[in-house]
Amino acid sequence: MYVSSSGGTFEKIDRPVDLPKSMMGLENVAPSGLAEWQPILERLGMSLREMRDIDLRARLAGVYFQGELLASGSVSEVDLFHALALYLGLPFDGEVSPESLLLLERQNLRALRLPYGTGPVIAMRGLDRTTYLIAPERLDIVAMQSFLHRRPSLGACLRIVTPSALRRAIRDRSKKDLAHIAVHGLFEKAPDLSARHVLNAWQGIAMGAVTTLAVTGLALAPSAALVTLHVVLSLFFFICVALRVAVSQGARNPTPPAVLRTMRAEQMPVYTVLVALYKEAEVVPELLVSLGRLVWPRSKLEIKLVCESDDLETLAAIRAQELRPWVEVIEVPPRGPRTKPKALSYALPMTTGEFVVLFDAEDRPHPFQLAAAWERFRTSAEDLACLQAPLVITNRREGWIASMFALEYSALFQGMLPWLARRNLVLPLGGTSNHFRRSVLEEIGGWDPYNVTEDADLGLRLARRGYRTGTIGSPTYEDAPTAARVWLPQRTRWFKGWAQTWLVHMRDVPRLYRELGGASFAVVQILTLGMWLSALAYAGFVLSALVLISLMLAGGPQVEHYAALLALDATNVIFGHGAFLALGWRTMPKTEQRGFWRHVLLVPLYWLLLSAAAWRALWQLYRCPHAWEKTPHRARRRRGQES
Repeated sequence: MYVSSSGGTFEKIDRPVDLPKSMMGLENVAPSGLAEWQPILERLGMSLREMRDIDLRARLAGVYFQGELLASGSVSEVDLFHALALYLGLPFDGEVSPESLLLLERQNLRALRLPYGTGPVIAMRGLDRTTYLIAPERLDIVAMQSFLHRRPSLGACLRIVTPSALRRAIRDRSKKDLAHIAVHGLFEKAPDLSARHVLNAWQGIAMGAVTTLAVTGLALAPSAALVTLHVVLSLFFFICVALRVAVSQGARNPTPPAVLRTMRAEQMPVYTVLVALYKEAEVVPELLVSLGRLVWPRSKLEIKLVCESDDLETLAAIRAQELRPWVEVIEVPPRGPRTKPKALSYALPMTTGEFVVLFDAEDRPHPFQLAAAWERFRTSAEDLACLQAPLVITNRREGWIASMFALEYSALFQGMLPWLARRNLVLPLGGTSNHFRRSVLEEIGGWDPYNVTEDADLGLRLARRGYRTGTIGSPTYEDAPTAARVWLPQRTRWFKGWAQTWLVHMRDVPRLYRELGGASFAVVQILTLGMWLSALAYAGFVLSALVLISLMLAGGPQVEHYAALLALDATNVIFGHGAFLALGWRTMPKTEQRGFWRHVLLVPLYWLLLSAAAWRALWQLYRCPHAWEKTPHRARRRRGQES
């Protein structure tokens, strides 16, 4: 075995210790049960009844006693391993220095992915002695005692440490590697699918040619050029209207929560919950309460709160709470783009769950959402890689923007996405409540740190690799922005991200068509480029209508042409508003349909805001394509109608 010393040289160690398998964290080790742990727990004052309750839960969940014991929170990790060290007659270290660890880079990352701890880790103590740090998560106490009895002289080079302390040290040692994976992983694996560069060579040439043609046309034949542009934008607008009409005709009532079958805890896999937080100190207490309501065996649940390392306020708010044993805080170093997908990509290599779900800081997921997703995964084919839960707005009465936002979300999550999923078409994911098979997520390269709508991009990459995305009925509740100053930057980011996604996936048009098929290819054009261009066009329609009306009132030549263009604009706007409202009406809860007439009156104003966001996104795509405009969240003033 070769290990690196603090001086950068390599020291050869020829079987320094014949370590038993009980110390190695191997899966074929039979870890100790209640009988072996009982004398240690009695020293900590735990009653036999409580021990037996933990033992019963461990048997029902199909996990080892030690894992259920730590998940129960009945005893702290530090107290447990300190007592274990005393019982075994070994020294105990409460903290581990990252600089003292002697691990190769690949060993660091592999250790962070072990579902049963890291096994023994060699650490340098001074210059003359190498020490083994033991953080046993599958310990056979009897075998360990027997080993120490046979080799008493080796006790001096062994230390008991807590698994979390050792994990923190390894995590700190791995910061550079984890940051490299997060920032460069997808680009190095599939550069053609990364939004790191806004345009590739041929797209840049094409964009330049189109711009030149447009400027030349406006200079030489302004009327013809404007009419042509008008017709092209009208065509995109009409196609988006047609899709909404088709969806509204086939829209069902909101999908009810799944009827769950009897689940045996021992069959349930480890589930990872990822939550990216940035400047979210105000909502941390509510977030932890909401996550605590999730129904899942605690010994098979891991929650990762992913924070920027310089977001001291949010980190302080988290540390002010009493975190449960299954909650881990991951600090992301400020390297590369400061985006949510970069933070998620940093955390992914440290997850152990078979399934991964994303939540936002303001989310209140339905308690049975994980169970509903797993029920769907286990009864579906392996090509079902992702499930999208619906997002439900609970503060729709807090202003007209929140009300219109709720209407949009209802149309999208109760109408559009289920409609696409039933037809096995490509699904642009929402930014939260996505449930993934972790193996597939890693296979396709995870999230793109340079794409500001990583959700839509990920949905396309899943479809291109032949995977399906479905929807479930168990919702996630959240609040909508109530002020235009909050809503506008968020919607700008969405439009910019859709443009990024379209540009990335249209770099090789024939390949995209082959991989998606004709129907999904068309859906991509409508939901990324089409929706964006439609929003851009709306302000143009309103402005051109005002100009055309002025010209018609002034008289002069070509009045018939003006009237035709005005009729085209009016038709687009009327049908656009109608399709938007029809889809919203068909998908809204019946309890919310009273007062729907207000939405009819507010649509023109709301669409003007959408158009402003689209034009703002166009400027940002040129000026700062990877900038992430943070949407601030606040603690709720009152409960929404959640169930």
